[in-house]
Amino acid sequence: MLITLCYLYLWARWGRRPAALVRTTVQRLRASRCSFTFCGAAAQPRDARVCLSRGGRVFCVGESQCIDDLNKWALFLVSPFILEAEHIAFVTESIWVQGENLQRPPSSSDTIVKWSDCCLPLACRPGDPYQLIARASVDDFSKLGVAFLEDRLQMANGLIPQKIVSVHLQESALKELKDQASDAQARTLQPNGESPVESKPEPDAMEHVGRSDSQVLGSAPTQGKGSAPGGEPAGESDREVGSVEHCHLHLSSCHECLELENSTIESVKFASAENIPDLPYDYSSGLEGIADDFSLEREGRRVNITGKAPNILLYVGSDSQDAQGRLQLVRSALADCVDTDCYTLYHLSPESALRDPWSDNCLLLVIATREPVPEDLSRKFMAYLSQGGKVLGLSSSFTLAGFRVMSKAPLQDTVQSLVFCKADQSRVKLSVLSSGGVYEGGPDQLLSLGKLQGHLDSEDEDRLIVQVPFGTRGGEAVLCQVHLELPPSSPIVQTQEDFDLLKSNNSRRYEVLKEILTTLGLSCDLKQVPALTPIYLLSVAEEIRAPLMQWLGKHVDPDGVIKSSKLSLKFVSSYTSEIEVTPSAIPVVTDMEAFSSENFDFEIYRQNLQTKKLGKTVLFAEVTPTTMSLLDGLMFEMPQEMGLIAIAARQTQGKGRGRNVWLSPKGCALSTLLVSIPLRSHLGQRIPFVQHLMSLAVVEAVRSIPEYQDINLRVKWPNDIYYSDLMKLGGVLVNSTLMGETFYILIGCGFNVTNSNPTICINDLITEYNKQHRAGLKPLRADYLIARTVTVLEKLMDTFQDEGPNGILPLYYKYWVHSAQQVSLGSPEGPKVWIVGLDDSGFLLVHQENGKVMTVHPDGNSFDMLRNLIVPKQQ
Repeated sequence: MLITLCYLYLWARWGRRPAALVRTTVQRLRASRCSFTFCGAAAQPRDARVCLSRGGRVFCVGESQCIDDLNKWALFLVSPFILEAEHIAFVTESIWVQGENLQRPPSSSDTIVKWSDCCLPLACRPGDPYQLIARASVDDFSKLGVAFLEDRLQMANGLIPQKIVSVHLQESALKELKDQASDAQARTLQPNGESPVESKPEPDAMEHVGRSDSQVLGSAPTQGKGSAPGGEPAGESDREVGSVEHCHLHLSSCHECLELENSTIESVKFASAENIPDLPYDYSSGLEGIADDFSLEREGRRVNITGKAPNILLYVGSDSQDAQGRLQLVRSALADCVDTDCYTLYHLSPESALRDPWSDNCLLLVIATREPVPEDLSRKFMAYLSQGGKVLGLSSSFTLAGFRVMSKAPLQDTVQSLVFCKADQSRVKLSVLSSGGVYEGGPDQLLSLGKLQGHLDSEDEDRLIVQVPFGTRGGEAVLCQVHLELPPSSPIVQTQEDFDLLKSNNSRRYEVLKEILTTLGLSCDLKQVPALTPIYLLSVAEEIRAPLMQWLGKHVDPDGVIKSSKLSLKFVSSYTSEIEVTPSAIPVVTDMEAFSSENFDFEIYRQNLQTKKLGKTVLFAEVTPTTMSLLDGLMFEMPQEMGLIAIAARQTQGKGRGRNVWLSPKGCALSTLLVSIPLRSHLGQRIPFVQHLMSLAVVEAVRSIPEYQDINLRVKWPNDIYYSDLMKLGGVLVNSTLMGETFYILIGCGFNVTNSNPTICINDLITEYNKQHRAGLKPLRADYLIARTVTVLEKLMDTFQDEGPNGILPLYYKYWVHSAQQVSLGSPEGPKVWIVGLDDSGFLLVHQENGKVMTVHPDGNSFDMLRNLIVPKQQ
């Protein structure tokens, strides 16, 4: 009866999530030296415990299967690093099927998983069944098993998998594999030091002998103190399989199942299926993103080092409308700090917190409610802490014993100056939104506080952030009485001055929040660099499409490639996954019908581009190194009437002035425009004005929209787009080349449209304007604004060519931030000057106290709005 209840419990909770169950079971039990088997129901090993049954096939756990003699196996050449603790060795048994009985691919709604893509073969033994020893990560082993259960696993050469069973290789077998690998590598090592070429097994074996480990991008994952490799806590690997603490199969030794023994089937189903987060299995993402992903590292990204599921649970109190709004704000703030591909954020309702066994699968509990926490819930939270749990309190009344929250009404929902002490004892001073509460505790509590602390920058130094260790098993809480979860645009921020102050400190708010999350055991490393994508060649006007394709036909080489000093563009009619995309070689798809993007609506761009020439031919990429390089091989050859522009949703190597890097997250409007300017023209004689015209075009593109004229977007000399005189939200980079009598100019531009954090974007200004003026202006799109910007730029250039600087300077001065501004030259103690305007060449004119007027060149100086200085630019 108990086993039946357990199986029903598993079915109710995991029935629709086989990947989660398999992955969790393998992760938690792999140190126990049991074996995992995927096979037909009729072939399951005797005494094995079935964990999952699906379509006549089962996943079960049984006694350890060992291999200590490899004399009858044909060894492959393998890496000497086959014994890494995070890998699992296993045997696949397959049968040969020929002709019409060959394995058929799954239906179009499913995804094939190729055996050779998920593991590295070590040895094979021909026969019937055909056996292969291989090794794989926990993720890939689980992926193979789930694919087998769902009949999506594909072998090679007509092999049909019948069984997968994990095995333990004895020391003698391991030594034999190592010796074989080192001997073979020594024979094939090249004199020039190149990597050896991997030998292949016999033709009747597998076509693929292995795959390279995925390259780690970014910071290497760190192993937590006291943790053994693979995420199992040190000293715990020898526990019994039935340990209540580590065995989550809910079998005969599980305390949850013992408690459920007297319950009805309906109560088991109710307790399991109601409020436990349920994620659909997504074939396209393999095992990533499932709720119970325990991997230390996935494609180079650190997940967690505790062995717990990467679940962050958010408790916001009662199920009111206000609580739901707070939930979204907390979720958004945390999602901006951690990689949501590595962590999952779930709402923990009061009912679920009391009823469900959430604590075992919680990496961090966030309590963000001003409501008093009910006593029974508080006991649950304290029990979680005593088991080694981590808690983050955000403006919550929840405290630990010995501490209390005292209310100070004058502080409530006001902007205050906070001094935050980090774990390394460095300090950050920032403006924050106070909840009105402060922490008080006796001297004993002060002695036990952690290193993270935050106090008001005042005489009383009221404590607003405290780090409190709890218990003997590593539990700790960081409690905050400042609204780290609220953006500056929050409704409780009442004045424009408070909004400006909080927005200018927004990046430091995130710095503090990330420091707290890191201290509590989460990784706040930068997200993985996205994979590069192909480019699509798009034409706004039908009349230029045919001439464009004719020109390409004459200028590509026999392989369809146009090369430049920076990269090669390979023009293809369609794109397949076999075509490689690298920073130096990018495919360009010429079939417009194949194009679609959620980040760039070409029809919106087409409708709002009202130019004679500029921006008519688009090279669009979802992800590219930098748009400045895409036009490099085309700018001198392609007819100028084609109007080339490169647009990207994201850049991985965005560039700013000098050696600066331009961060290019999703939500930026990113483009590089090609323009040609005759040398003997008004603008050709004043090329520095080009960057001013582009900055002005961005501002005018927004402020010329009906009803958007008061959005406080401005230009800053020499090449920036600003919110008022407070924060930068965009910039311009110009590269010019003179050939004969023509300047060929690449104008790179990036400005924030929808990406609010960690600084500011145009839609932030619109939201704040709506709040201050009770207006209903709609947010803007990047594709829409790029089209409008190019349209405005062409008009500004035409005006400049007709009338010279005086034709555009009145509009420029209308929007610039420097009118009658006094600054210091060189240093705070330097001579005071007043900014006058731009000279005839586009350089900055300043008026000195002695009455003289001097020019400051952008190539040699940088204007620092924060220090109010004009200082020499560092080389």
